Amino acid sequence: MGSLMLSERQQRVLRLVVDSYLDSGKPVGSKSLAACAEVDWSASTVRAELAELERAGYLTHPHTSAGRVPTDAGYRFYADALLASGLRPQAPPGGRLDETQVRREVDEAMRETTAELSRITDLLALATAPPPSTARIHRVEVLLLQSRVVMVVVIASNGAVTKRIFTFSEPLDPGLVGWASSYLNERLSGLGLGARMIADRLADPVLDGGEVGFLAEIGDTFSGLEERPEADLYLEGAARLLSEDHAGDLPRVDALMRALERRAGLLRALRSALDERSVFVWIGDENPTPELRSVSVVGANYGLGYRNLGTVGVLGPLRMDYATAIVSVRDAAGRLSRFFETVYEG
Repeated sequence: MGSLMLSERQQRVLRLVVDSYLDSGKPVGSKSLAACAEVDWSASTVRAELAELERAGYLTHPHTSAGRVPTDAGYRFYADALLASGLRPQAPPGGRLDETQVRREVDEAMRETTAELSRITDLLALATAPPPSTARIHRVEVLLLQSRVVMVVVIASNGAVTKRIFTFSEPLDPGLVGWASSYLNERLSGLGLGARMIADRLADPVLDGGEVGFLAEIGDTFSGLEERPEADLYLEGAARLLSEDHAGDLPRVDALMRALERRAGLLRALRSALDERSVFVWIGDENPTPELRSVSVVGANYGLGYRNLGTVGVLGPLRMDYATAIVSVRDAAGRLSRFFETVYEG
């Protein structure tokens, strides 16, 4: 089954049916299609094409109505056509993600991105943060809390923050503490969290005894940085998804809510798509997680030019606005990619 089996007229009819159903949520009849301005065929011709599309598995009809609604295959054809078109309007409805808002620390960037994506699409937005195995040391801060107490903060490029507090036997020279911040950033910034060379970077023969001793005292901060929980999953917009506007299009809400609560299945599903190179669409039974097989997921990966770091997307009913979802998800992935380029490589 596929668009190659459909005539040009059948493809046009199928697109019209899906467009109409996405807009109204009501089964589409031959009379309403024949009345469309872009249709120049008779009602009988339209009926014949609808019947053929139903036999081919792209459409079905509720037993209470003669009108047709798309099947998963019909939605797949429609989504594939949108993806093939490039679909890059000037701005998705509701505005664009504000890049200045995204250029902050990773956690805030992920939360703001999913919140805005949910608002634009009126769907559930979801994103995975980069896993620890991809992260680098982004910044180190050494802060003098009291005369004998310092706090060392390590901020990783995936947003993870490690804080360690050290108490010394004698009051510390504030100048030494300030020097340590500059020195550690110069020597360690950009190294992988588990890099074996961290200890070597801290060993410098030109350092005096006081500097060597201070670094030795706080050196434990940099061990085990990569031993962090797996990448987090950000969700935003569950209330939008479960609103009255979508209620009639979500036949298995209980299973969906279980999937959202467990999170682990969603995280695995999104990670399974990390090799995708462009926007991907899972429709109904195509979803790798059973609890999601009554909905659609539109997603895209973000990252660096040579490596994907995570996935951002939206989840909603089969009857969703695929055009807006595809454009918005592609836009969000591009902006997160630019953000992480500044964090990992800036």
